[in-house]
Amino acid sequence: MRVPAIEVHGLCKRYGPVVAVDGISFDVPEGATCALLGGNGAGKTTTLGMLLGLLLPSSGSIRILGVDMVKNRYAALSRMNFTSPYVDLPHRLTVKQNLDVYARLYGIRHRARRLRSLAETFDLEALMHRSYGSLSAGQRTRVALAKALLNEPEVLLMDEPTASLDPASADTVRTFLKAYQQRSGSTVLLASHNMQEVERLCDSVLILKQGRIVDQGTPAMLVQKYGRDSLEQVFIDIARDREHQSA
Repeated sequence: MRVPAIEVHGLCKRYGPVVAVDGISFDVPEGATCALLGGNGAGKTTTLGMLLGLLLPSSGSIRILGVDMVKNRYAALSRMNFTSPYVDLPHRLTVKQNLDVYARLYGIRHRARRLRSLAETFDLEALMHRSYGSLSAGQRTRVALAKALLNEPEVLLMDEPTASLDPASADTVRTFLKAYQQRSGSTVLLASHNMQEVERLCDSVLILKQGRIVDQGTPAMLVQKYGRDSLEQVFIDIARDREHQSA
């Protein structure tokens, strides 16, 4: 059995009377890719924020790569990374300057070589000397993905990794992520509304609703359980409180 790279037990986040995450528990084995699914307000982004140590849990525990993220997150952060199209980089810096800053923060050796490699992978060569603020939403998403892979993380957290990308670019990114995960043995946890993306990339799925995990399993298991043809139909059934059709 693979050792969990991510261990979450009884995790809660409250904002006064509002419960954003309500006692969730799950493990993600080393080398696996797991999806967090749920509608807007289900608690996905809040969960990712707590895993990164950006938000302090109201209760519960998080261990990533064996490190208690509440007590000692800096011991694991250098081995992790994160991407979200909703988190901006400094607008006045060029793409190259932004990536170089993060490369220095992560202590990347041979920074110029690493930046060239990522620029080629994510088709950023023509953008490297442009200011980040001048880029389109899709271009910013590609830069964010390059930033997230600078340190070749052992654990990669992703919030809507292909948002704003055209279908061809999104397919290229998914192909790269799948190959990277298989080559590196990294563990990936992603939040996504793209069910085809989840079915293609993920070994397992956690479905959140109102801050709770309401179902989980492999994409194929969930499709069979609900008697549907796709994970998207399963997602709609759960969002609309339809019962599954299995006996």
